[in-house]
Amino acid sequence: MTHQNTLYPVFLKLRNLRVLIVGGGNVAEEKLHFLLKSSPDAVVTMVATFFREGTLNHAQTGEVTIKSKFFDANDLEGHHIVIAATDNEVLNREIYELCRSRGALINVADNPPLCDFYMGGIVTKGNVKIAISTNGQSPTTAKRLRQFFEEIIPDDIDELVQNLRAHRQKLKGDFQEKVDYLNRLTRRMVSR
Repeated sequence: MTHQNTLYPVFLKLRNLRVLIVGGGNVAEEKLHFLLKSSPDAVVTMVATFFREGTLNHAQTGEVTIKSKFFDANDLEGHHIVIAATDNEVLNREIYELCRSRGALINVADNPPLCDFYMGGIVTKGNVKIAISTNGQSPTTAKRLRQFFEEIIPDDIDELVQNLRAHRQKLKGDFQEKVDYLNRLTRRMVSR
């Protein structure tokens, strides 16, 4: 039986949302790295009793706020998105339950059943961003697909996007006429 990915992809403005990462080890630092790579203006706080050197460097540059302490429920206050990346399964489940009761989105690292969202592969070239998901089944496949798209999408794709935007703003006519014209103009991008 073929399974289908039923996730709904969205692109969040993380400068408008507050993100909490609970944990300070390898997995937490990896989540922070990929989050900041894709959304450098994200508002991120990390809570843990230990932080890796890379995380401390991000804190020194102001990219992340760190709190050196044990997690407690009050740390969730005001956060919209939470990533639980501790090596304590009981604590991760507690964080999951607290987030579910408070309406915060939660990702428990390496535990797909305890996730409201997954952090998939992301390709960014200027204003073009592609998100890749394997429905939490194979992060390695998402990584390889990301590498594939990074190679085949031209580095100057953003120039095309900007030119089409400027062209679109000059078009006259109703919405459907503009859509039809732009579709004809860009059809070659996907022709074989």
